[in-house]
Amino acid sequence: MIEDVKQLMKRHYLKYASYVILERAVPRIEDGLKPVQRRILHTLMTMHDGKLHKVANVVGQTMAYHPHGDAAIYEALVNLSNKGYLLDQQGNFGNIFTGDAAAAARYIETRLAPLAVETLFNPDLTTTVASYDSRHQEPVALPSKIPLLLMQGAEGIAVGMTTQILPHNFVELLQAQIAHLEGRPFQLLPDFPTGGVMDASNYDKGKGKVRLRVGLEVKDPKTIVISDICYGTTTESLIRSIDEAAKKGKIKLEAINDYTAEKVEIELKLPRGHYADDVLEALYHFTECEVTLHPQMLLIKEALPCEMNVNEILEFNTQQLQQYLKKELEIERDHIIEKIFQKTLEQIFIEERLYKHIEEKATLEAIHEALEKALKPFHHLLSRTPEHEDREKLLSIPIRRISRYDSAQTQDDIKALQKQLAKVQKYLKDVVRYSIDYLQGLITKYGDNYPRRTKIQSLEVIDKKAVEKQAVKVHFDPETGFVGTKVTSGQLIECTNFDKILCIFKDGTYQVINLPEKQYLHQDGRQAVYIGVADKQTVFNVLYREPKSRFGFAKRFIVSQFMLDKIYNYLEEGIELLHFTTDSDAPLDILFVPIVRQKVGQVTFKFSSVLVKGVTAKGIRIANRQVKKVIIPK
Repeated sequence: MIEDVKQLMKRHYLKYASYVILERAVPRIEDGLKPVQRRILHTLMTMHDGKLHKVANVVGQTMAYHPHGDAAIYEALVNLSNKGYLLDQQGNFGNIFTGDAAAAARYIETRLAPLAVETLFNPDLTTTVASYDSRHQEPVALPSKIPLLLMQGAEGIAVGMTTQILPHNFVELLQAQIAHLEGRPFQLLPDFPTGGVMDASNYDKGKGKVRLRVGLEVKDPKTIVISDICYGTTTESLIRSIDEAAKKGKIKLEAINDYTAEKVEIELKLPRGHYADDVLEALYHFTECEVTLHPQMLLIKEALPCEMNVNEILEFNTQQLQQYLKKELEIERDHIIEKIFQKTLEQIFIEERLYKHIEEKATLEAIHEALEKALKPFHHLLSRTPEHEDREKLLSIPIRRISRYDSAQTQDDIKALQKQLAKVQKYLKDVVRYSIDYLQGLITKYGDNYPRRTKIQSLEVIDKKAVEKQAVKVHFDPETGFVGTKVTSGQLIECTNFDKILCIFKDGTYQVINLPEKQYLHQDGRQAVYIGVADKQTVFNVLYREPKSRFGFAKRFIVSQFMLDKIYNYLEEGIELLHFTTDSDAPLDILFVPIVRQKVGQVTFKFSSVLVKGVTAKGIRIANRQVKKVIIPK
């Protein structure tokens, strides 16, 4: 029974995994769409009348095809609309820059964009299957004539696999298709709706990575204005990352102002003593002003998940385009031939007065036999042999139409159809040229709507170590008790952006903090005896006296583990600190409390004779004598 349950769970899990991969998370190569997106577009096409539709209505009708609820449909529709190619919008569909959500489905409207109507639908080319409840027919894949997968990009997480295909520029994709048809080499690089600056030198046809930076302008030495953000981020997440970097002391800012509306505009104000050119590298290194994207080119091809590079996907879409256009031409050719046949047949029937042969026939069967016999001498003028349905059409011609028949007009119509036929047959002889003309027509018609937004340039690799080791001046003023980068007097502490400040106090406590701008340390009467970099290497030497026995103890320790801002103890509460130093070789004169018959009242002590132990370890006793005071020799 246990083995049966294992096999049952295995089968069910495999079915679930296959379903998630094939029917939810990963797009098909043919049309670049996930099932929910395809169902939304199919629904919109069935509703299409040129007018806008309430999104709530579209979601409701799409539920006839999609078995996963209205929330998933609504989110997919908003996401599809914000990609900017296939749907027209009216109302608040959210903001891709700020991350603001769209309005409720009952308040916003949408319809198919002209590009979608022109390039995605043709019932004659669409294979359909029954919907989940078998009440409707839905497309397996839309007959897309544009490389939609590369245009829009795709993201999805399935069972054991993930996909992230970056978006590319509409015009550049079509130009690359033309280059492929003409046998010329081509290169494709991503183009993001959020703009920014991209280094795609390691893109490797979608198998590598790209580095993205925000688009910014140094308005003046103290002001930086960000006008583009990185793909996958929002102004909110960007500002949060900048604010966190500032709190950690990685960058210095006076203010962050967000003026984003239709366009991104984030203003960074720098404090006194800091300038834009000095801050840029830290912004790129410590914040979302620079991100690295790693594409994962996973898609569904021939009902199986597979990985392809960008060029292979484009070549597949281009081959598919030729097949669709050829099939449409063949359908149009057959349709024109049929129209010529019908007009020629009608012309023969009327001009040769073949209706005279059926005037005395009593039965329908006899009428058909007579008409079939009368048409036989004219078969050589027709593209095919007339059938029963063709004869029925002839018999249904009204007498008024026969009496007013215009033979010259019919002949002109036939000649016009023959010209159309010749044109179509010419295209069929050179489908490649026809495909190129079709793509150039799309570029002319829609190209101006889709300019490149992301600038391409080589970005210098930031020396992270150099940024991390960038010198920062921190001062500690013992008189006022303030420490920080904005403190200008007192002890100078040379540190870097990545360093933390270790504060050791006379009351036997210590604390590690981030580089502050200005922080007060002498709270609750505490007095700092050491302020320096928490390097986890410095050895601290402590001489202290117990209050009861008044014996002196020495200990050495390293602060190697800590949590930021947490207060730790290196001495027990109530212990009196006599001396604190980082110099283990400096001699100390220790004076003992005088006693009767005292021979030695003073000894010289060096910390180097004491072993380094943990912070909380107890020190070693210097002597069995009460310590009076410690003198530092001159």
